[in-house]
Amino acid sequence: MGLFSADRTVNQQDDRQMTGKAYEIIGDTRTSRWLITCDHASNRVPADVNGGDLGLPPAQMQRHIAYDIGAAGVTRHLAELLQARAILGTFSRLVIDPNRGEDDPTLVMRIYDHTIIPGNRHIDDAEIARRLDAWHRPYHAAYEDLAARVGDTVIVAVHSFTPRLNSRAPRPWHIGLLFAQDERLSAPLLDRLRAQGELCVGANEPYAGHLPGDSIDRHALQKGRPNVLIELRQDLIETDAGQREWAERLAPMLTDVLESGDF
Repeated sequence: MGLFSADRTVNQQDDRQMTGKAYEIIGDTRTSRWLITCDHASNRVPADVNGGDLGLPPAQMQRHIAYDIGAAGVTRHLAELLQARAILGTFSRLVIDPNRGEDDPTLVMRIYDHTIIPGNRHIDDAEIARRLDAWHRPYHAAYEDLAARVGDTVIVAVHSFTPRLNSRAPRPWHIGLLFAQDERLSAPLLDRLRAQGELCVGANEPYAGHLPGDSIDRHALQKGRPNVLIELRQDLIETDAGQREWAERLAPMLTDVLESGDF
């Protein structure tokens, strides 16, 4: 039997969830090679950050500037299907971006997609350092702990992208795979996605595949772990049905790639 089985029996202990201040972990005791990650799972602004308010109206906090719409649901379904460990961030990327290195100038955004973030506009170094200690570093410590529990961990990072950014032309891709020099997982997965025919699949689209200090660089590339970053267009995964559909599409492909590969 492969790693993916629609009629598998769920072990109650395997479904244990753990929640820390900066993260949620699913399947803490699972021992498969898979680690599914979702850096931008939440649009929550913690109470200790400007009283839980960055000065944006609620409608702005529902936009892509605050989190990756739909990515958390895909992550949860994919972790269930693959019986994988998963980690999800529990704070908005506008608080501090866990997918940026600590010295990245976009670590705390003051303006994003033409929107000024009032709670960040006059942020000083002391507040950035406090947010690093409270949110960014605990998330990455938990991430690395999960990745290190299995010696041959394979990392799948789930993100989503807006159909249009900065008033530019619509983005045609249904899904994009982001990767750097390690293509052990991304190249065969790309082949399988493109073989489906009806999908518009991007390679390092809609973004470049490597940002020094980001989560994949830190926990996969620097550690030699096979990896891929999956970007899904947000209008395709806004609902639970869409999230489940994409997880069910991806799970058997990922399983086949892992079982067919030599890594």
